[in-house]
Amino acid sequence: MNEIRKEDIKQEVFDLYDDYAHNRIDRRDFVQKLSSYAVGGLTVASLMSFLMPDYKGGIQIQANDPRLKSEYINYPSPKGAGTIKALLSKPADAKGKLGGIVVVHENRGLNPHIEDVARRAALAGYISIAPDMLTPLGGYPGNDDQGRDLQSKRDRNEMLEDFIAAYDYLKQHKDCTGKVGVVGFCFGGWISNMMAVRIPDLAAAVPFYGGQPATEDVPKIKAPLLLHYAELDTRVNEGWPAYEKALKENNKEYTAYMYANANHGFHNDTTPRYDKAAAELAWKRTIDFFNQKLN
Repeated sequence: MNEIRKEDIKQEVFDLYDDYAHNRIDRRDFVQKLSSYAVGGLTVASLMSFLMPDYKGGIQIQANDPRLKSEYINYPSPKGAGTIKALLSKPADAKGKLGGIVVVHENRGLNPHIEDVARRAALAGYISIAPDMLTPLGGYPGNDDQGRDLQSKRDRNEMLEDFIAAYDYLKQHKDCTGKVGVVGFCFGGWISNMMAVRIPDLAAAVPFYGGQPATEDVPKIKAPLLLHYAELDTRVNEGWPAYEKALKENNKEYTAYMYANANHGFHNDTTPRYDKAAAELAWKRTIDFFNQKLN
């Protein structure tokens, strides 16, 4: 059969995948419901293959890129899991100290895509740290299905403490200026919002399609915010009007963008939800924002 194209897939299929990717339905229900869209030459197997991430073909910056110095480190998280493994990256030719960026993964651990994003942040001129919240459970297991199952066993507030500890580690790192921001995706978007609530001296926060903090927590935010939302992501977007109202009422510094006809996960170039134009624009805006706030 011909290769499946994103344009040929109904929006309901992407919504169904979103339910599956966020543990609102299990794999059995996902496959069963997906079968109703296996028509016109499509099979459930081909749809499943199309929807799942392609980490071999989608990586932009390889792990051994000579322009970078990347290594896995372990940092202390006394209020969280105790010790967390993370990918630490910086430009190989860096001279002097750099601004820092905490890169927060989705709800499946530190997979190859988020490691790639962390390397992109480093290539932009920063020292980046990308923690793996599956560290106490053995680390990212090599596939996202198992990763989601493992991450669901951890308490999200304890994971928030682990990411706050990553901020502390990076802020004090000998190669960091002490100015540290955060960028996160999905679950990581919620973490980014909550780090802005919890960390008074956070220099910048960039949540991609992230859940919002409680409105009563908004007065605690000191960091400038750059918020990216996807127009078709009705689940996350439901919380945006109240969040924006609270940001305005409390005179917080923020800029928000809504990307037309984009799905939740549009920045992830390893899945068919990827929207190239939206992703590239959002990333450019993100790096421009960090250039303003971290330098």
